[in-house]
Amino acid sequence: MRSDKIKQGLERMPQRALLFGTGISRSALDKPFIAVASAFNDFIPGHVGMRDLERFIERGICAAGGVPFFFGVPGICDGIAMGHEGMHYPLASRELIADSVESVVKAHCADGLVCLTNCDKITPGMLMAAARLNVPTIVVTAGPMLAGHFGGRRLSLVSDTFEALAKAKKGEISAQDVSCLEMEACPGQGSCQGLYTANTMACLTETIGMSLPGCATALAGMARKKRLAEASGERIVQLVRDNFLPKKIMNRAALENAIVVDMALGGSSNTVLHLMAIAHECGVDLPLARFDELSRRTPRITSLLPGGTYYMEDLEFAGGIPAVLNRLRKYLQDNPTVSGQSIKAIAAAAVVADEAVIRSAEQPFAAEGGIAVLFGNLAPEGAVVKQSAVSEAMRCFRGKAVVYDSEEAVMKDILNGDVKKGTVLVVRYEGPSGGPGMREMLAPTAAIMGMGLGDEVALITDGRFSGGTRGPCIGHISPEASAGGPIAAVRDGDTILIDIPNRKLELQVPAKEIRSRLRAVKHPAPKVKSGWLKRYAALVSSASQGAILRDEFSR
Repeated sequence: MRSDKIKQGLERMPQRALLFGTGISRSALDKPFIAVASAFNDFIPGHVGMRDLERFIERGICAAGGVPFFFGVPGICDGIAMGHEGMHYPLASRELIADSVESVVKAHCADGLVCLTNCDKITPGMLMAAARLNVPTIVVTAGPMLAGHFGGRRLSLVSDTFEALAKAKKGEISAQDVSCLEMEACPGQGSCQGLYTANTMACLTETIGMSLPGCATALAGMARKKRLAEASGERIVQLVRDNFLPKKIMNRAALENAIVVDMALGGSSNTVLHLMAIAHECGVDLPLARFDELSRRTPRITSLLPGGTYYMEDLEFAGGIPAVLNRLRKYLQDNPTVSGQSIKAIAAAAVVADEAVIRSAEQPFAAEGGIAVLFGNLAPEGAVVKQSAVSEAMRCFRGKAVVYDSEEAVMKDILNGDVKKGTVLVVRYEGPSGGPGMREMLAPTAAIMGMGLGDEVALITDGRFSGGTRGPCIGHISPEASAGGPIAAVRDGDTILIDIPNRKLELQVPAKEIRSRLRAVKHPAPKVKSGWLKRYAALVSSASQGAILRDEFSR
């Protein structure tokens, strides 16, 4: 066992003394040591229920003959961090999480790893660590939140707070209703109710094969989730005994299966960044263009929030990810999973319990997948849009640019009613390095929808969007402004063409003029001048490469 490095031989007497100081018995030295990376904290509704799940994971590990060792990792709630300086941190924390898990597991020679996670950047950070460590690993995602209820309808965080904010600003919602909505929109523990980034990543983790079947959609706080946590604890001990390694699972086939399911579900555009970063750790080349290739040939078979009508609880009761895999069997490559079953075996055994929620590939909600990748003189290295959340009227749009160098500036104009119909709001210097941290812009995009401008105004940025964003919002424009990308050359009044069907994003200005403007650009001073984000800004790569940290010793 890997843990023999710290518990066998006379020279390890000091290490054994320290281990005994934790309270373990001498007989525990003969058992596998299982590290459990828990992202529990009291800030995140998606994570507050993890103490219960830790108990069930612990039960499973002990029942199977392992010794559990729990440790914590950082966790940030993107919704709470939204709209202020806190949003510089979530994407950057993905690297911090991967490094933290690597550090603890390597330093203590754990035989296996359980990752207890849920929200946006924590799940991909843990998967990156699993690939980097390549010790037997299983992932437990803590589950989606139930819908809220008010006035005889179901509520979700995005529609009923972020978008409702703008309606309240216009006087369309009373102060009493605002108070009720903010109290009822998030009724308890779990990741936010739609197919936002946290739930999308949970679904893709299960698709990749790193979670047990059913784990992604099993609802937070429910008995089924606890049983899956216990089963995962038991299963990790067997994975250790079999020396079944993550890189046997997280290969090209698994990652491309994840893209297919992402497209079929209409998931968050953030998954593009995360899957590329995971692929990098796995040694798999996964270019941005591959997402678009798979999207073009994958039908979208669900209609989930934010662009659709169904909630994560509907997907759970319709059969969850196994049922989705069942619908997509002909689009998937067979591959092993932590359960011991192959992906196609899981798919074949699954049952679709609600055909309105999970349609067949022959009668989809849309012929193409949820995400499109655009290229053009404004985005030579690509840009990403969640096309499943864009209305038909806005799939082709030509408008006049209004340029902002920060999220705060555009948000002020939107809420003040200063945004005119027919404009393209250009928000730059919010990329991985220029942001830094590529801030999510759910607040302005939700405000656009709440102000009734969803079919009149587009927003493009070198930053990124929440999984809850809907409307003609194009992010990840690469190269970013701070790296001298063409978005830095855009001026107020320029005409911009957005053509999603033909995958074009064009600044309709002569190439010679763009080059001249770029030579004259004076970039603003860095927004963050101290702390670890300063180091992050210096090391982070383009969004077109997954916003991974550059490393001259890269594997």
